[in-house]
Amino acid sequence: MRLISGLLTVLLVLGVCGNAAAQQASPEPGETVDLPDPKHKGVMSVEEAIYKRRSIRSFSDQALTLQEVSQLLWAAGGKTVDGMTGPTRAYPSAGAIYPLQIYLVAGNVVGLKDGVYLYEWRKHQLRLIKRGDLRGQLYTAALSQRMVETAPATLVITAQHAKTARRYGQRGVTRYVSMDTGHMGQNIHLQAESMGLGTVMVGAFIDKDVAKVLGTEEEMPVYMMPVGYPKQ
Repeated sequence: MRLISGLLTVLLVLGVCGNAAAQQASPEPGETVDLPDPKHKGVMSVEEAIYKRRSIRSFSDQALTLQEVSQLLWAAGGKTVDGMTGPTRAYPSAGAIYPLQIYLVAGNVVGLKDGVYLYEWRKHQLRLIKRGDLRGQLYTAALSQRMVETAPATLVITAQHAKTARRYGQRGVTRYVSMDTGHMGQNIHLQAESMGLGTVMVGAFIDKDVAKVLGTEEEMPVYMMPVGYPKQ
């Protein structure tokens, strides 16, 4: 009886742990996923990354890891430290307004369930917006550009134009937000190159359809960057 009781206890504990692990691996919309800490020192120089940077449109079937996703998101707009102002971000923004949001549309990332996630830079977390592999929908919204569907994940940058317009008016909308987007995009591209990954800047898409995939009505998509291992 003691042996049976002990076995039941072990099975119960394993079941509880298994359920907890499943819940952690399968967040519900609104829940967050902690990202691994990003690295602040790499093996490739800035000069080499600039020299080797290419637009990659064909990706292999190899999945991205959560560590790789973490590094890309941090480079895009994660937290850094400015000696004068304290915590700031990885890209410069006009007036330090930072009107951009970063979404991850994940379909083949080890350790992360398929879905649309919003990057929360202050805590270096992903907040689940929608569950499921939505790369096909994003592909359609991107005018059937194949790399959007085949890449393991795509980073989609959106803009909250009103934030910049409140200070800089129309000039802020037409010029400064675009400048911010370029800063962020180059960060992503160089970081990807330094990691042996490939990406490409995509600006051809139907705004409202991309916004629908992301589940946002207040933001305008301005850039998307599919990321993965280049197809050999």
